[in-house]
Amino acid sequence: MQPTHSSRRILLPVHHWFIWLSLSLALLLNMIPVGHFPLMPDWVALTLIFWCIHQPLKVSMGTAFVLGLAMDVANASVMGQHAFSYVAMSFAAGGLSRRILWFPLSQQAIHVLPLLLGTQVLMLLARMISGSAFPGFAWFLGSAVAALLWHPLTYLLLMPQYRPVDRDENRPI
Repeated sequence: MQPTHSSRRILLPVHHWFIWLSLSLALLLNMIPVGHFPLMPDWVALTLIFWCIHQPLKVSMGTAFVLGLAMDVANASVMGQHAFSYVAMSFAAGGLSRRILWFPLSQQAIHVLPLLLGTQVLMLLARMISGSAFPGFAWFLGSAVAALLWHPLTYLLLMPQYRPVDRDENRPI
């Protein structure tokens, strides 16, 4: 039986600096003041899920906790709201990483969507326990947009790891 991966290319190892650069850029993208625009995805959550799925030994719950605290401070939100939800999300993503990677990118996005929605539900529960009002169901549209961005984000973040294609008729790989 053939695997369902869309690419059979062998990837180079990822550099630690590239992981931290991508997570830092995601943190900066989340800090762009866009008001209450409901279609804005949580860039940190999306990038964190990507690295927890593709590199579960390098990016784990500790990284998620630190990024969550940074988001809590940046948004002046309930302390621990993002940290708790990002840790739960990274735990689930790390546990499902082998399963998710077996599917093509379109089906990976379907697996990532419940992870993103669960993250938003945990954040919403933390906010509502502290006395905030329900923001409306349009608030959950950011997860759908993030799932739609899974395909281009995967190619963007895997681009530095692609080996150059050198065809050799004597090598099967």
